Amino acid sequence: MEVPVLSGPACPRCGDNVDTPEQDSLCRACRLAPPPFERAVAYAFYQDTLRSAIHALKYDRMHPAAKRLGRMLAQAIVQLHGEAPTNLLVVPIPLHRTRYTERGFNQARLLAAHALQALHASHPAWKLHLAPAALMRLRATESQANLTPHARRVNVRGAFSVNDPAAVKGRHILLIDDILTTGATARAAAVTLKRAGAATVWVATLARARRAHPGAPIGPTNAHNSSSAPSDTQDGAASQAPTASVDSSINQPSS
Repeated sequence: MEVPVLSGPACPRCGDNVDTPEQDSLCRACRLAPPPFERAVAYAFYQDTLRSAIHALKYDRMHPAAKRLGRMLAQAIVQLHGEAPTNLLVVPIPLHRTRYTERGFNQARLLAAHALQALHASHPAWKLHLAPAALMRLRATESQANLTPHARRVNVRGAFSVNDPAAVKGRHILLIDDILTTGATARAAAVTLKRAGAATVWVATLARARRAHPGAPIGPTNAHNSSSAPSDTQDGAASQAPTASVDSSINQPSS
């Protein structure tokens, strides 16, 4: 499976593509509403082969794909080497119990487990501890795929809770999800973890959607997408976050 990795100028906070090649040049979204996480990284854009592989895992239950995708996620996490602490509590974005019952597994947890297996071999000095129950989704949120950026933030606001605040207090957290789109889910989850006492929050996803012009449509472009659209990863708790849009042809978030 040939998947071109992300390249070119990117925002040092959210990883979104930027127009200027200047180092440390934040994107418009991060300038207007700095995210509650330190940095977000991804392996590749959510398109073509990678998009098909994620769909195969999530909707066709092709679990063998998770191992290869997990190794790709591990390569994304390696981008944090030398910047993020080496002792990280790895927290997959949770599904609500109704979605988990329907699907039978949480793709973020599965990808995180395979990524950590790869990282334990390639970076044995890192202390990465998987904590799949640290974060809980309180309510069954609407799928993010057909929502505007503002509606995405409202949709996931207050959607998460920390099961045991003592377990995350003072810890450095690595949030894991399959796709990062506008950022509603990751922002909401990061805010919840920070309020529970987490020292820092970092974000790693397998894929990220391309941003498009403000005001561009967010929903899928055909019936196939609409019937199998995932949810999102990043921008929920910041009510003042800008309304940057996502390329409608590849917007397929995570839950």
